[in-house]
Amino acid sequence: MRWGGATGVGSMPGGDARETAKTVTGTFDGAEQGMPYLAELPARGPGADMIGRTAGLLVELYARVEPSGWRLGDRPGRDTRRAASWLGEDLDALEEFTQGYQGPLKVQAVGPWTLAAALELRNGEAALSDPGACRDLAGSLTEGLRTHLAEVKRRVPGAHLVLQLDEPSLTAVLRGQIKTASQYRTHRAVDRQLVESALRDVLAVHDGPALVHSCAPDVPFALLRRAGADAVSFDFSLLTERDDEVLGEAVEAGTKLFAGVVPGADGSLSDPAGSVMGVRTLWRRLGLNPGSLAESVTVTPSCGLAGASPAYARAALAHCARAARSLADSPE
Repeated sequence: MRWGGATGVGSMPGGDARETAKTVTGTFDGAEQGMPYLAELPARGPGADMIGRTAGLLVELYARVEPSGWRLGDRPGRDTRRAASWLGEDLDALEEFTQGYQGPLKVQAVGPWTLAAALELRNGEAALSDPGACRDLAGSLTEGLRTHLAEVKRRVPGAHLVLQLDEPSLTAVLRGQIKTASQYRTHRAVDRQLVESALRDVLAVHDGPALVHSCAPDVPFALLRRAGADAVSFDFSLLTERDDEVLGEAVEAGTKLFAGVVPGADGSLSDPAGSVMGVRTLWRRLGLNPGSLAESVTVTPSCGLAGASPAYARAALAHCARAARSLADSPE
């Protein structure tokens, strides 16, 4: 399957689902131009945000909004219903603008470890503090994703679905940097094998390609590959030369790189070729074949675009598509 040369990360500004779906599908109209995706519009409020949307997908676990954030509870409530309503609106809009579409289509959800770091138990501590709660959360997420992916496939039958798990808190979970409710201490680091196993189980729910996204520093590329990620999405500006070896191994093993090279916040955009100059430089430094660039790299914004203006978000996505064409046309 061709992934497409460019795509977005997930979130978009504003609250108009139809306008957003029109923008995303119009910019990325298939394998040649890129990969459209089911966007998130967190400006609408709780339930449309990244954590709330994924909490709404959980099976037999429910969450509600408290002053401190999202907290697990006993039964579905107003916030769960709101999350389902926002998602339904987004799916309706996506379906409208993908009539007859055939090609890759990306669907995002928060991964099990960022979810465990964000969702509170009844005592106010993160679910991350309880290994049993982490297991239950991962299992519930897996079943919820199974249903969600089937629904997207039903609405867009010609789509080749790509599952993206958002794990911006993963490095902090591995390093024991997630703060407790008191903010004075941190939760202990989670064993890497346990982290890898849970990710593998959740990724396995999808029988097609899957990737993990993190716009935090020090993305654990090797762990994600072992967990079964076919691609890794990251903020390219946060790479250091100590990532070179693991990146080279990943590319040679066939792992796709979703390189976040276009700023996620309003600002001036360089020429498309300039945006991917760092990717070309990385390829030369690693001694990789320039001809493999277009197949190995998908161009994205550095992170979600929720904080950008609508005009900049549209320009940034179009810029990603042009930068991807530049990589394909002039890999060196």
